[in-house]
Amino acid sequence: MNAEHIRTLFDYVYWANARIFRAALRVTPDQFTAANTSSYGSLRGTLAHVLRSEMIWRRRLQGDPMPTGIPIEADFPTPQALLTAWQAEEPLLRAYLASLAEADLQAMVSYKSTKGEPFQNARWAILAHVVNHGTQHRAEAAAMLTDFGHSPGDIDMIIYFREKGL
Repeated sequence: MNAEHIRTLFDYVYWANARIFRAALRVTPDQFTAANTSSYGSLRGTLAHVLRSEMIWRRRLQGDPMPTGIPIEADFPTPQALLTAWQAEEPLLRAYLASLAEADLQAMVSYKSTKGEPFQNARWAILAHVVNHGTQHRAEAAAMLTDFGHSPGDIDMIIYFREKGL
C-alpha cells in the first residue's frame, strides 16, 4: 500500500461521512439519541465512536502515547455539534496523511490500547484499520438513518470511485 492509496481511502472516508451527515442532520433529537441494538447504542453513540476512534488513532500515529482530552458522546447533543467536531478533525488527519512518505507507511508504530496494553503495527496497517473500522460503523449508521426515513444513499466505495472517475 502506498501513500497515495492511503490518501484515496481517506478521501472515500470523508465522502461517505458527508453522505451520512447530510442524512443525520435531518433526524429529530429523539432519533439522534434513541436507544437501539447497534454496537454503540444509538446513532449519536455510533458516530461519536467513529470520530473518537479517528482522533485517538491520529494522535497515536503522531506520537501521543496515551491520547487524552478526547470528547465523549455526551459532548455532542446534536448532529450539528458532532459534525462540527468532525469538520475540525478532518483537516488534522488530512494534514498528517499529506506529510507521509512511502517509507513512513512501512515504519512500525508502538502504542498502547485504551486499556494500557502495548502494541506495535506498521503505520499502513493502522491507517487501513481506521478506514475499515469507520466503514463498519458508517454502515450501522446508514441502517439507522434508513430506519428513520433518512437514507444516506449508497455509500459503497465503488460509487465513490465512479463519481471521482477512478
